[in-house]
Amino acid sequence: MNVEEEVEKLKEEIKRLGKVQDDGSYKVTFGVLFNDDRCANIFEALVGTLRAAKKRKFLTYDGELLLQGVHDNVEITLKPSPAAAATTEAVAKN
Repeated sequence: MNVEEEVEKLKEEIKRLGKVQDDGSYKVTFGVLFNDDRCANIFEALVGTLRAAKKRKFLTYDGELLLQGVHDNVEITLKPSPAAAATTEAVAKN
């Protein structure tokens, strides 16, 4: 699996495990992602995939390197897709 495929799978898992926000983004903590059995089976290097997604500006979180235990409560925010953002803006205007 290449990096782009892993990032897409990560986005799907964040949507599955996270909570949708008013702006169309999704939030999940690192601990929830790290301790999820399905994620453990998909991602050999979850932290590396998170860093790749952050570098591509799909998501945000505080810090550079997340460590299990120490950073379990760090919130990871998956930015809304352009289509979701446009829908949210349209609803807000009405």
